[in-house]
Formats: sequence, structure tokens, C-alpha cells
Amino acid sequence: MENNLSEHTRNILGLKLPTDPRWVNLAEIQLEEILTDHAYCEQKAATTCISLIQKNPEKSLLVQELSPLVTEEWGHFRMVLAELNKRDLQLGRQRKDVYVNKLIDFQKKGGSHEERFLDQMLTMALIEARSCERFKRLSEGLDDDYMRKFYRKFMESEAGHYTLFITLAEHYIDKKIVRQRWAEWLVYEKELMNSAEVRGDRIH
Repeated sequence: MENNLSEHTRNILGLKLPTDPRWVNLAEIQLEEILTDHAYCEQKAATTCISLIQKNPEKSLLVQELSPLVTEEWGHFRMVLAELNKRDLQLGRQRKDVYVNKLIDFQKKGGSHEERFLDQMLTMALIEARSCERFKRLSEGLDDDYMRKFYRKFMESEAGHYTLFITLAEHYIDKKIVRQRWAEWLVYEKELMNSAEVRGDRIH
């Protein structure tokens, strides 16, 4: 299957540390929890894009590109919610997102506006990249054929989102600076994933 993936998706699979194979098995037996967490991930993606637009209204390309992404991410939230409803499962309460909070901890808090903006964009790119990798695992490893196809669609979508945030960062900031900082983010995320508990009730 990997040979049929887009170049973007293959690049994402170059994350420094792949998902622990046990995660898919754990997720499959906790479907209500994983769908709930997935729904909130999509919701947060939409609201974060809105926040980026609000904080950077002068960046015309960003506003132009992220506006439809808000609609798409909210549509994904509704898709996951519909899947929960179809299975007579409940949307549970939103949990504390340890993974995302630790990524935020790595963002530069001081420095220039450009540095802070870059880290915000790379944080989003990394979340989308890891989400794509997780969705790929689900699309290949779940026993349920319908759910494999369900997550294949999300995997393909997230691959495009990852590249969008990188492209936008490079539009406003020198490409060498973006790539250097991205390399630092990848090393940090590897350490984060390596130390994280393997749990099947969450996407990240």
C-alpha cells in the first residue's frame, strides 16, 4: 500500500519515530474513546486555524489558505460525530492533550514575532503529520474494513494539511530558517513520542 501513497505522505512517514505497533490494537478495542478524541482533535484544528487568522490578519495568503481549512476541519468533526452516532456511541468529554501541550512547551516564548509565528506554524504542521501517520496505521491495521477506509480518507487529507503549514511558513520566512527549525522540531517530537505512554484512547 505504501507505494501508492503520495510523495507528501511518504515524507511524513519519515518522522523520526513511527507509532508503536501496539497502538492500533489498543485503539481498536477502545473505539468510542478513540473516536471521541479524534472528534475533539478536528474541533481544535478548526479553532486553531481561526486563531491564526485572527492573530495574523495582515498575512493575506495565510488568511486565504486557512479559511477553507476551518470549514474542512469542522466538516471532519461532524463526520466523526456522525460515526459515533451511527454506532450508538457517546461523544465523551474532552481530555487534556498531553502531546499537544508538550509541543507548545517547545515553542519559543521570547524572541521576535517571526520566531513565535514560525513555531506556531511548525507545531500545527507536526500535529497534522503525526495525525496522518496515526491515520495511516489505522487504515492498515484495523480489522474492520469500513473503518480502514474511513481512516484512509483522513490520512490523505492530513497529508495535505501538513504541507500547507510548511509552505505558509516558507512564504513568510526564509526557507533555510524554516527547515532548520523543522529539523529541531522533529528531533524533539521523537524524544516526546519515545517517552510517551502507549494508550489506545487517544489519537496522539
